[in-house]
Amino acid sequence: MTAARRPAEAPSVLPLPGSPAEASAGSTGREELQVASVAESAELAVVTRAGVVESRHIGSAVLVGPDGAVLESIGAPERLMFPRSTLKPFQAIASLRSGALISPEAVALACGSHVGSRKHQELAASVLAAEGLDESALKCPAAWPARHHDLRVHLEAGKTETPLAFNCSGKHAAFLAATRTNGWRLNTYLEHSHPLQKVIMDVITEYCGEEPTVVGVDGCGAPAPALSLTELARGFSKLAAATSRRDAEVHAFTVNQAMLDYPWAVHGRGEANTVVLEDLGLTAKLGAEGVLVVGAPDGTAVAVKVLDGSSRATNLVALSLLAARGVIDVEALGPVLRKIVKPITGGLGAEQVGSIRLAPALLDRL
Repeated sequence: MTAARRPAEAPSVLPLPGSPAEASAGSTGREELQVASVAESAELAVVTRAGVVESRHIGSAVLVGPDGAVLESIGAPERLMFPRSTLKPFQAIASLRSGALISPEAVALACGSHVGSRKHQELAASVLAAEGLDESALKCPAAWPARHHDLRVHLEAGKTETPLAFNCSGKHAAFLAATRTNGWRLNTYLEHSHPLQKVIMDVITEYCGEEPTVVGVDGCGAPAPALSLTELARGFSKLAAATSRRDAEVHAFTVNQAMLDYPWAVHGRGEANTVVLEDLGLTAKLGAEGVLVVGAPDGTAVAVKVLDGSSRATNLVALSLLAARGVIDVEALGPVLRKIVKPITGGLGAEQVGSIRLAPALLDRL
């Protein structure tokens, strides 16, 4: 595709007047989404330079046990927020439950927010081809590969921006596979009233424990339900434990195992979610606007939301909370954090000139 696309907007229950989402957003009956305020939130991490605090990351976090009980509550995790792409594994469960016949690699891609490498694009295209479709069927925006090397390869091949490179293309390809299998309308697969989207809402309700009452529009165009961090963590508790629980739904087992078996498809080589899956064996999924959720095989799970949308501190906070509970070996945590938490550097030699660390108040609780 050669046409330039308008940048995707963040989901909102109060869209700009005249936007396509306005009517559906207003149907919730709520005048505003009650997200956590600054006063309710907690300082999660600080960034220092020359020993001086330069930035503070404010937000909420929650840790739940295998039974869903809250083990640690920081800030206001009971407030609603948009989980964004952290819901992709549940959307993948819905696609499988609706009859999508896709490979385990493609299942992992459906759960991912990938970097748009050639391998990611080819996998998404193969799912479409199996259904007699091509990239023109995708309703997600067109994009360029996210990393310089992949972009260079893309340009050298004479390609332009394409929806296959958009980070959600695997999810959309799975949506289309499920839609094709059932004979549902292809061109409306993102509409809230579409049969597939109804199955997705049922799955989210089943796993997270509450039926979403507020639904916005995600950056990829799919419905974006709002949940609390606690509900999100409980959903991931069930998902991550699916590979070890005999009573787990087969599709949850398939989704979780696919993410663990094909971590490259979930994010990208060297990227945070992929590293956590590979090195720690934990089911990790990022979401836009500073959301991260990580689940352990025993069902312990942690969810983090940074209030201003920055993701810089999310992995540090989430993995530290799991380590404090003994879910992660502390000796294994250090090397992983060094891989995925970007250092504060300066100068041509990228010398480390600062640090990012847990906020003192949070550190005192661990």
